[in-house]
Amino acid sequence: MNIVHISAECFPIAKVGGLADVVGALPKYQKELGVESSVIMPFYNNKFTNSNSFDIIYENSIALGHSYHNFKILKLKDSLIGFDLFCVDIADLIYKDYVYSYNDTERFLAFQIAALDWIMTFEYKPNIIHVHDHHTGLIPFMTKECYQYTKLKDIPTVLTIHNAQYQGWFSHDNMHLIPPFDFSKVGLLDWSGEINPLAAAIKCAWRVTTVSPSYMEELKQKANGLESLLSNESEKCVGILNGIDWNVWNPETDKTLVKNFNSDNVISGKKGNKKYLCEKFNLDISKPLFAFIGRLVGEKGADLFPEIFEKALEENEISILLLGSGHKETEERLSKINNKNYNSFIGYDESLAHKIYAGTDFLLMPSRVEPCGLNQMYSLRYGTIPVVNSIGGLKDTIIDIDNEGFGICHEGVTVTQVTEAISRAVVYYKNKKVFKKNVKEVMKINYSWGNSAKVYVDLYQSISKKKK
Repeated sequence: MNIVHISAECFPIAKVGGLADVVGALPKYQKELGVESSVIMPFYNNKFTNSNSFDIIYENSIALGHSYHNFKILKLKDSLIGFDLFCVDIADLIYKDYVYSYNDTERFLAFQIAALDWIMTFEYKPNIIHVHDHHTGLIPFMTKECYQYTKLKDIPTVLTIHNAQYQGWFSHDNMHLIPPFDFSKVGLLDWSGEINPLAAAIKCAWRVTTVSPSYMEELKQKANGLESLLSNESEKCVGILNGIDWNVWNPETDKTLVKNFNSDNVISGKKGNKKYLCEKFNLDISKPLFAFIGRLVGEKGADLFPEIFEKALEENEISILLLGSGHKETEERLSKINNKNYNSFIGYDESLAHKIYAGTDFLLMPSRVEPCGLNQMYSLRYGTIPVVNSIGGLKDTIIDIDNEGFGICHEGVTVTQVTEAISRAVVYYKNKKVFKKNVKEVMKINYSWGNSAKVYVDLYQSISKKKK
């Protein structure tokens, strides 16, 4: 079986969020199961592409409405990422030093058209085309309805929704950018008066997955306007919990850490990394250290962080460290917190993120929306206790200590609810015997891709060689 993943992100080539981590790990684990799996993504001008070599394996041009654009397919040479990686290089559209901007309609539509044009030349077509989020959401429609892709119409397509809040909407005025199709099928593209790539993918894909079972159920109630569509298409929808790359996220071999450790020496190992963090950010190592890693946006509850942090620091003897960026007003408010037990790094640093997972005592995830969440899985792998709002994938992966679990859970995201959860965590931390025992135990919880990759392979096999 041959699977082609098509995505806007893939770690370590280009990462904005969890989408990159998933697409950078799932193909590796599928290959371990004997399934050929590769990734097609845009070619960006970034540190990775500038420091690695690529072979040009195909060149052509595409029509985007009334304009033509030359493109190249580049294959990563000497790849150590565990699978074949192909990049679509359209110099005048995609080759940028950023992944997303405020108007990416033409960029990602051109990317999808070029990817399909290249797939059309394959002597042996893939068994499955697996697309991820709205950036590749028009592919299931185009393979099904566009005249130039007739030879691809019998290839099953799978859509994974990583975040339904972003849907890629654009005006019907740009309809001409899509390759010619039977206009009587235009309803497959439309949702609420706009062309909606994510809605089109839900309608046209053979199967639709989300990144956790709970998130699939939540989307039927709250999906930024797609609730009824997902309910109507529920028979082909399934929630499959994401995993993490057990080899990349391994505190015993992680080269970014100050001190490596496993479940046997986790207490001393975490202390070494905590010492580094506290010295770097001028925090008190004797206090429980809480951290947040991620985007400073409303979905993550970040708009409440200034109030949450000030209240939590006032009520508890703790330290707080933040790594992230996002909403500028939130960044400015966080910079004005005047407390010696708080510090932040505005931006993103992958190496620092690993050290924080390894050195902090608790990871804060007061998300309002969390389709799956990977950070809580990373934290468990590194012996850090998650403090989470019980929604989406957080609900599926973290059990509260009061229910014989290993995390601190709260229901809802208000300043009071989150600070009360932090206070509960402090009490938990002070019970040193129980806390240290659980720190060792959580490292053994296996949320690797092994199990989830098999579920995806079973899904592929169920639709391969079948007519829709």
